[in-house]
Amino acid sequence: MDSDIDIAKKAKMKPISEIAAILGFAPDEIEQYGQYKAKISYKALAKRSQNKQGKLILVTAINPTPAGEGKTTTTVGLGQALNKINKKTTICLREPSLGPVFGVKGGAAGGGYAQVVPMEDINLHFTGDIHAITAANNLVAALIDNHIYQGNQLGINPEKITWRRCLDMNDRSLRDIIIATNPKNGSIRNDHFDISVASEIMAVLCLSNSIAELKQKVGQIVIAENYQHEPVTIKQLQSEGAVATLLKDALKPNLVQTLENTPAFIHGGPFANIAHGCNSIMATKLALQVSDYVVTEAGFGADLGAEKFLDIKCRKASLTPDAVVIVATVRALKHHGDGELTAGLENLGGHIENIKKFGIEPIVAINKFITDTPEELEQIKDYCHQKQAKVALNETWEKGGEGGVDLAKIVAEAADKPNKFAYLYKDEQSISDKIETIAKQIYGAKTVSFSKTAKKQIEKFSSWGFKTLPICMAKTQYSFSDNPKLLGRPTGFTLKVKSIRLSAGAGFLVALTGDVMTMPGLPKKPSAEIIDIDKDAEISGLF
Repeated sequence: MDSDIDIAKKAKMKPISEIAAILGFAPDEIEQYGQYKAKISYKALAKRSQNKQGKLILVTAINPTPAGEGKTTTTVGLGQALNKINKKTTICLREPSLGPVFGVKGGAAGGGYAQVVPMEDINLHFTGDIHAITAANNLVAALIDNHIYQGNQLGINPEKITWRRCLDMNDRSLRDIIIATNPKNGSIRNDHFDISVASEIMAVLCLSNSIAELKQKVGQIVIAENYQHEPVTIKQLQSEGAVATLLKDALKPNLVQTLENTPAFIHGGPFANIAHGCNSIMATKLALQVSDYVVTEAGFGADLGAEKFLDIKCRKASLTPDAVVIVATVRALKHHGDGELTAGLENLGGHIENIKKFGIEPIVAINKFITDTPEELEQIKDYCHQKQAKVALNETWEKGGEGGVDLAKIVAEAADKPNKFAYLYKDEQSISDKIETIAKQIYGAKTVSFSKTAKKQIEKFSSWGFKTLPICMAKTQYSFSDNPKLLGRPTGFTLKVKSIRLSAGAGFLVALTGDVMTMPGLPKKPSAEIIDIDKDAEISGLF
């Protein structure tokens, strides 16, 4: 069997202008980045803002193994399969971060015959969006320290600065650092680096409908407290205009294609733990305006990704999902059952039940691996039927769109029927009530405990007027609980909320549970030791 790279080499890509034409874009409505990548102009976005909306399909998954269960592969493959059955379909994905590409996870462009291309460009610098976010984030950090150095008219308390620097690389040594804010008098303070995709600016970009709204949201970001315990915003630094200027091109959706020339918007990539883990609103809405069906994904398992997509992204963008697909694999189900498939099926059952709580009947896609036996696949199908969930095999890694036709027919049928979609909680509920609702209804927790720090932060953010914001949970992706070792479908546990972060610009509160790293480290054998331009030159066309 050919590798993903070998398959990518054989791709017969069309010029990006031809892919744009499939969606009705004229040559002067796209901004090309070489032959196979383009951004969509603001003029084109405005022209289609009143177009009829297509059907929105979310792809999510069970709690994954560290290797992942092929959610992106399924998303790409399903998009290709829908086009095979004559459904005009566009795919929407997140942009990969360089940190994981060179770390343990690798790229995020799908796999096998269900990939987006040019794979190597998408996984590396792409169109420079994440670099722009890094620069914008660090401009704010520099302005904060300069403001203090120049006299601190806003009375910023250096010990209450919440804004962090960022870098789009896994570098654990930068998690905690010491900086000199005024070398003349020896003033120093502790500081931290996050990976760039964990920056609130990334979340803001992905939740903005226009450059004007992005500028407004950037201005609302709270970066510190003053000595009177009041919030200090980027707007008070008078720098929201400069930040928006750095992001003026990054906000435009990126257009590429799949191996079968299905159009794909890859735009934005907020960290799926600390943020909402979905691609940009602008790309999703544009896709809905130019396609009959749109297939998108949300980061990690359904307990994190789908819940945030449905409770945060859909709420912020006034989107209504028409179908939800849950990706499952024999490998992951055995992992959750300590080697036994039967025991592991309870994890899948929990996700099926949870999606139904949003008023949507989910479809299960069994991402087929070469090692799966017919008996194992039938066992999963039987379980899905018991849970009254439709199910189909996904063989798009091996066969491309043809391997997902059965799945596509079921998904299209479900998307064409009305559902009873509803959010899990209401805006007016208290911060603690929202967290408890998610913990009990989605995770299966019996109780929720809040640390003293979390309680004080809830009280403070409520007094500042932010109690109506939705909740973005930060926890491990490997378990329904906040303990990655609690596999399967744990119940009766206590979810421990350690602290609350305010993302006032993005418009949500982050509840941190367990040990969630916002600056990953490299593994003992990082992917950077494998990637070699001499070996991969044929792919990139450098030599």
